[in-house]
Amino acid sequence: MNAPEHHRRLGRLEDLKFDNSFAGLPDAFYTRLAPAGLPAPYLVGASREVAELIGLDPGEIGRPEFREIFAGNTLPPGSAALAAVYSGHQFGVWAGQLGDGRAHLLGGLRNAHGHWEIQLKGAGRTPYSRGADGRAVLRSSIREFLCSEAMAALGIPTTRALSVVGADLPVRREEIESAAVVARVAPGFVRFGSFEHWAAHGRSDELRLLADYVIDTFRPECRAAENPYAALLADVSRRTGELIARWMAVGFMHGVMNTDNMSILGLTLDYGPFGFMEAFDAGHICNHSDDQGRYTYRNQPHVGLWNLYRLAEAFRPLAGDQALVRAVVDDNYGDAFEGHFEQLMCAKLGLREALPDDEDFITGTFALLQQQRPDFTQFFRALSQLPATVDAEKQAKTDAPLRDMFVDRTACDAWLVTWRARLAQTPWGDDVRQAAMRAANPKYVLRNWLAEVAIRKAQDKDFSEVEHLLACLRRPFEEQPEFERYAALPPDWANGLEVSCSS
Repeated sequence: MNAPEHHRRLGRLEDLKFDNSFAGLPDAFYTRLAPAGLPAPYLVGASREVAELIGLDPGEIGRPEFREIFAGNTLPPGSAALAAVYSGHQFGVWAGQLGDGRAHLLGGLRNAHGHWEIQLKGAGRTPYSRGADGRAVLRSSIREFLCSEAMAALGIPTTRALSVVGADLPVRREEIESAAVVARVAPGFVRFGSFEHWAAHGRSDELRLLADYVIDTFRPECRAAENPYAALLADVSRRTGELIARWMAVGFMHGVMNTDNMSILGLTLDYGPFGFMEAFDAGHICNHSDDQGRYTYRNQPHVGLWNLYRLAEAFRPLAGDQALVRAVVDDNYGDAFEGHFEQLMCAKLGLREALPDDEDFITGTFALLQQQRPDFTQFFRALSQLPATVDAEKQAKTDAPLRDMFVDRTACDAWLVTWRARLAQTPWGDDVRQAAMRAANPKYVLRNWLAEVAIRKAQDKDFSEVEHLLACLRRPFEEQPEFERYAALPPDWANGLEVSCSS
């Protein structure tokens, strides 16, 4: 399809025909209300890819009407704006009723790419705001916008972000900041906590309605199963296992894996205090609010299982007794996580075929990283460039890009001997292997310091760094010499950066 033909199939803002399938549920599931919007909105950034995904011509991004709609000032035709109710466990403790405290679901769009719901985050107070202002700030909005698109480019299931629209509206956090709205795009925004809410209130009719909605809208294949609700739980368990395996393989830390932040569709949901691993530490806490270290990098697989057990408890009125629903989780989550993680790590290490001892080799690799603390992303990217065999007299020079990351170079040398011996067990040509490794090991991830530079410039109304970062992060596996600076280690000033639940 050539470009003119492609764009003829993309519509104008006026052509977007919204419906809201979630609004077909009874009123108890949500509150209908219009977003509060922003005064004198300005465009901070927009994703042309997401515009095309929802059937919108990217040329429409520059129109004033685009800013008005995605700031929440104007409702598009067919929109039935609402805020959904849900509950959840936060930091391992039952928090009771929560809900969309600063998000408004505009509605959904259907096209050849699927079903897409659009949600405005930061568009004002709702009945679920619990005393908060319902606003998002420019800082957190830029982080979510960039990370949503970065994760998609890494091949990780995620909500997407169409745009960030800002305004000179003061919002009080730790200090006074300016307001912004992110337009989030996903097939759906139903959470683990959406089910927990009805189960906690003993409302089995609503619980069944919600499960039927998810099955009929997103997972119709579950309907053919003998126990459709157990099939849905199995699907969620498998997708969650694969999702967290993908997080771990790129060094991503979500930072706040509460059950209300877990997607029933297996998407990365709610970007707050996230981080990408730099100097490797499996116990790293990326969320300054996480005093107990519940959401460290190493804990993510265990927390995923714990959250699924909470979901399984909510499914008991639908799917069966506690033993059955726990067995569904156990039979699907662990195998999905472990199998997918080993597969991803074999690809990162350049192993052509899996062998029985690979789990031990992968464990040993992480032990080396923990002891030596090289930068996670740079380590695997540099490894992707090394040959499978090397002359002894040239080894130090050939391996220098990797060895120079280590204080103890002899430890690196010993591991490389083991790595090359493993490569020799399932050999393939260096050129093909190295290309495959580069396709599995990104050069560019959204480091906190990169986001901070973009945020600081944006606070001065310079949005160029948001645009440049977005362009770079769309192609994380390519060399991109023009963006080489984005692959650098964090500068000294970045050591004091902290992100918290307000980020």
